[in-house]
Amino acid sequence: MITLIPKTHQFVCVVNKKIPAPQLLNAVGHMAAGLVNQYREDTSALRFRDFIDKDKTIHPSTSENGFVVLRSENSNQLRTLRNNLIQEGIRFTDFTQTMVPGDYITQQKEFDETHEQDLEYFGVCFFIEKEKSRELTKKFSLYTG
Repeated sequence: MITLIPKTHQFVCVVNKKIPAPQLLNAVGHMAAGLVNQYREDTSALRFRDFIDKDKTIHPSTSENGFVVLRSENSNQLRTLRNNLIQEGIRFTDFTQTMVPGDYITQQKEFDETHEQDLEYFGVCFFIEKEKSRELTKKFSLYTG
């Protein structure tokens, strides 16, 4: 029997509605992986567990926490959210248009030549207490595709 422990945190990913879905899926994958990497010293709050089905097949390392995907109207809303996360000291990842072409060397060259204010944000991802999440994301709506 499983003891239910209340969830207090959630993963939140806010994506730019102007970006095509295939690119957003790529961005969400990169951001989620990067965010988990930031917790590598202690992932206990992320609450990963293996789920086991009736046939005893393991479905490994799924978080018990929710993963909410919201949408922003544009890149500037994501920039503002990102700056708020920085001010609050909240760990986050982001994904910009400079991360799309070529390999990481090409991508770093793009970053070297682009001011932050000129970056187009595809998304921002973070892990946070639910109440704080609601406060920071109240202007965003649920992403529906």
